Amino acid sequence: MSEATPPTYDVINAGDGAFVKAWTRGVPVEDEAREQLKRVARLPFIHKWVAVMPDVHVGKGATVGSVIPTDGAIIPAAVGVDLGCGMVAARTTMIASQLPDSLKDLRLAIEAAVPHGRTANGNPELDEGSWRNRSPQRVREAWSALRPGFDTIVAKHPKLARGADVHHLGTLGTGNHFIEVCLDESDRVWFMLHSGSRGPGNRVGTYFIEKAKQEMKRWFINLPDQDLAYLTEGSEHFSDYVAAVSWAQDFAATNRRLMMAAVVDAANGSGKLPPFSIDGEVVNCHHNYVAREHHYGKEVWVTRKGAVRARRGDLGIIPGSMGARSYIVRGL
Repeated sequence: MSEATPPTYDVINAGDGAFVKAWTRGVPVEDEAREQLKRVARLPFIHKWVAVMPDVHVGKGATVGSVIPTDGAIIPAAVGVDLGCGMVAARTTMIASQLPDSLKDLRLAIEAAVPHGRTANGNPELDEGSWRNRSPQRVREAWSALRPGFDTIVAKHPKLARGADVHHLGTLGTGNHFIEVCLDESDRVWFMLHSGSRGPGNRVGTYFIEKAKQEMKRWFINLPDQDLAYLTEGSEHFSDYVAAVSWAQDFAATNRRLMMAAVVDAANGSGKLPPFSIDGEVVNCHHNYVAREHHYGKEVWVTRKGAVRARRGDLGIIPGSMGARSYIVRGL
């Protein structure tokens, strides 16, 4: 009889019969990240265990790099406020030798095509990181498809209407969001970008995190961390949160698709590159999201915080920070 294949993960004992599967061998894990993982794993509605990836680090609400399966409840702060944050990457027909010696003009063309950053305290009429009432036709058409869902959510929760919506669709944002021109191991040129659901997703996340905290106070539930506040299935706000998160994740995927189209158009129109096209499948994936999935005999809610799904055949992107290596992966 052959010996069983040894596990590739370590087990962190969280106490109270709870544990974490940690794919972190050879990777330092901060003490606070370890304690944060344990606090999540001990919640009574965790299904089986919490999983954690090699890029684990402390986050707000939940540890970045974690996968949290829950039965009958969702923790809004676990996924946070950048709902649907993720990556899109597209391989072009160009190779490295076809790029000009200076990429300055290409960069300027991309920057002109995709609003980025944040000015004027985010005022959508003045903010250079938004369209400021001049969104292109493809953005307006995409918003027409998204708007009915948004209007349904806002009808029940009017506070979510305050701030930018269509003004942020097809825009990059700030923080660690980026656009890159990069090369693969065969010197093929790729375009890659990192962004999420912008202002609308931030409002949805912030709003329902507060609703969950109010629910904990209402039911006198004391938690070791306020950001573990949760909404239970059947409660007043649970289904509204699920609908709003789903919409925000659609916004995020559409946002990335629109930006990639703008980047390709800008590069083609820059006059500095040979004619090219996108070659093969475009990878567009969330790494900050909530999904309903079947695991270990049960339909559960899975919150991924800085992690991608890797079912057999799934394409995903594991990003570095801007200028560092990123990886295109396929689930096994």
